[in-house]
Amino acid sequence: MNNRPLRTALIAAALTLAGSGIAQAQDALTAPQVRAHLESQGYTDIKDVKFEDGMWEADATSADGKKVDVKLDPRNGTVYPDKAVSQLGEADIRAQLSSAGYTGVSDVKLDDGMWKAKGRTAGGEKVEVRLDPATGAVVAQEKD
Repeated sequence: MNNRPLRTALIAAALTLAGSGIAQAQDALTAPQVRAHLESQGYTDIKDVKFEDGMWEADATSADGKKVDVKLDPRNGTVYPDKAVSQLGEADIRAQLSSAGYTGVSDVKLDDGMWKAKGRTAGGEKVEVRLDPATGAVVAQEKD
C-alpha cells in the first residue's frame, strides 16, 4: 500500500498550520513529518533530524547520491541544502535587512547554503537571522 499521497497531504496540512510563526511551526511539525517531506523531495538516508536556530535540520543523501546537510523552513517546507549557490552578495543582504527594519547589521556571511547575519530588530532586540540564498527573505530569526 502506497501512503505517499496521504503523507504528502498531512505534511501540506502541517505546513499550512505552521505558516503563522516559527515557534508554532516547530510545534506543528514533528521530526517524522520533516523526514517524510525530505523523502518527498528525493532525499534518502535522512538522519539527525532536529529543530535548531529556528529551522529544522538534518543530514541526508541527495538524489545524486551526495551527502548533504539540509535546513528546512518550518513555515513553508522549503529545503536548503548546504551546498547551495547564492546569486546575491553581501551588499544585497545588507540592503534587504535594512529595508526590513534591521539595524546594526554585522557578521553577514553565506554559511551552509544560507545567508546569516546579526543585527537588531526595529524594537531593538539583538538577533541572528538566516536568509534565503535566492531571495534574501528572512527565513528564521533567533535571539542573539
